[in-house]
Amino acid sequence: MSLYNSFKVSVNMHVVIEFTGAARDIIKRKEISLKLENRTTYQEIIRLLGIQYPELIGLLIDQDGQTFLSSNMFVINGDLSFPAMIMSECPKDGDRLVLLSLISGG
Repeated sequence: MSLYNSFKVSVNMHVVIEFTGAARDIIKRKEISLKLENRTTYQEIIRLLGIQYPELIGLLIDQDGQTFLSSNMFVINGDLSFPAMIMSECPKDGDRLVLLSLISGG
């Protein structure tokens, strides 16, 4: 048994990320499904999105690759009164995270 095999990663959380507005226009997808380790934080999910969709960096994701620009947020399970505000917290298995962009023009 190798050292790598002795540290098996537990993948037992599943979340769906729904894209709206600018994110949907950029990615050309309505949603993606992610299998994550327990205790994956919102910040880590943003980092994964930045890696998978680098075109989001600078538009929706900050240049640091792990935080949203101020007009973007995850809304949990479609409830606008319950956005993910603390990026070090974790979603629950089965959560639907809606990436909401509050970008507007005038």
